[in-house]
Amino acid sequence: MDKEVYNRIKAVLAEYSKTNNWLADQLKMNRTTVSKWCRNEMQPRMETLFQIAKVLDVDVRVLLVSTKK
Repeated sequence: MDKEVYNRIKAVLAEYSKTNNWLADQLKMNRTTVSKWCRNEMQPRMETLFQIAKVLDVDVRVLLVSTKK
């Protein structure tokens, strides 16, 4: 069974040539936590999602998988 994908954090990091470790450093968060977000094993809190968007200078909606096709 395929795992549900909720966020695009890993894809956006790749688009901006950034790493999980870079994001963890920018957010002053645990690297393991960021890695779990990137693998969609865990989801960031809403407040954290907005922090990620700010750090990457993107609209927060870019970080989420659309519910519309």
